[in-house]
Amino acid sequence: MSAATDHLDAYWMPFTANRDFKKKPRIIKAASGHHYTANDGTRLYDTFSGLWTSGLGHCHPKIVAAVQAQVAELDYCMTFQVTNDKAVALAERVVGMAPEGFSHCFFTNSGSESVDTALKIALGYHGARGEGNRTRLIGRERGYHGVNFGGMSVGGIAPNRKAFSACLLPGVDHIRHTLDIGQNAFSRGLPQHGANLAEDLVRLCTLHGSSNIAAVIVEPVAGSTGVLPPPVGYLERLREICDAHGILLIFDEVITAFGRLAKPFGAQRLGVLPDIITIAKGLTNGVIPMGAVLVRDSVYDAFMQGPESMIELFHGYTYSGHPVAAAAGLATMDVYEEEGTFEQAASLEQHFEDLLHSFSDHKHVIDVRNFGLMGAIEMAPRKGAPGARGSEAHKKCFWDENLVIRNGMDTLQFSPFLNSDPDEMQQSFAAIRRVLDSIE
Repeated sequence: MSAATDHLDAYWMPFTANRDFKKKPRIIKAASGHHYTANDGTRLYDTFSGLWTSGLGHCHPKIVAAVQAQVAELDYCMTFQVTNDKAVALAERVVGMAPEGFSHCFFTNSGSESVDTALKIALGYHGARGEGNRTRLIGRERGYHGVNFGGMSVGGIAPNRKAFSACLLPGVDHIRHTLDIGQNAFSRGLPQHGANLAEDLVRLCTLHGSSNIAAVIVEPVAGSTGVLPPPVGYLERLREICDAHGILLIFDEVITAFGRLAKPFGAQRLGVLPDIITIAKGLTNGVIPMGAVLVRDSVYDAFMQGPESMIELFHGYTYSGHPVAAAAGLATMDVYEEEGTFEQAASLEQHFEDLLHSFSDHKHVIDVRNFGLMGAIEMAPRKGAPGARGSEAHKKCFWDENLVIRNGMDTLQFSPFLNSDPDEMQQSFAAIRRVLDSIE
């Protein structure tokens, strides 16, 4: 047993079947570019670019150098009533890439924290405008908004909520999800059917009274639940309903921001402007944990009332705007621009789509979905053992094909590097087909 596994039992792993994992652990010790190195020295291709995080590849030299330099210059500085130069510079860079009308950036440390921050901002916004009765929050079934209590409450993935149902926030409801395999199976890009599902928000406005609803939060393209692109016209209709009823629209762009949809933000690719945007992951290429919340100017301005010496938002984290994380973010923004990353991502979309849909004829596959550089292959569950096929595919890819893939139950999810090599993509999907052919 290697040193890395000598004390493996001490580590309680997140979102992992710990007992099963520890029978045959899959441990990574290094990474470079598009590959990991396993604990035994095996080189593995990463089909998920980290966890939707590392679109530029692992250990990008410019980001590594920025972090090394920053930690030797300024390791930490609080951002309560004082701040650091890197946080200021990164906020300016991020809002410079944001949709028009987003001029303010509040830093957090993760996507989960970004979501809870956005929810608090939404409630505070209405309170500042004299509409403190607007306290109800609306999420969406199958939505994923992190694992803090606010994010779990508006989230709609049942296993995440089940064990904590008694502790979730009150005053939360959910609109229906948009997955309709019956009408939209094997859609390429945005599915044609389902814009009418946005009308579920009208139902909740009638049920709860729209004057009591503060905000609706959705992922522009739902990711962790198995990649659910929005139906054509769906997000536009949500925007119209929110406008009609004075409800804030929050886009959770923790996954979709920074090139995943070949634009800085999914809102720009999809042509729908929310009121609040949450980000993380691609903000630092996953190198240092960091998140942020961007707000439209009208939201920020609502808080900037009263005595100038008073705190406007009683919220923040010890590590908000951490200088080392901000240095990683600044270097990441530089690389996006210098390497033309978003244009690279756009050039890969058709190739990625074709590779995914080559599985449409596979005996186990019941749906293939994609948009931008997000994709999923959904397999029929094995009788009496839902999730078993997906888990087996994950393990066989790792051990037999030197591939790291992600499965959510029986759905294989893919998040290629924004600068992927088309030949490596082709080879990885050929290996995945060999694996699917080998399982029952």
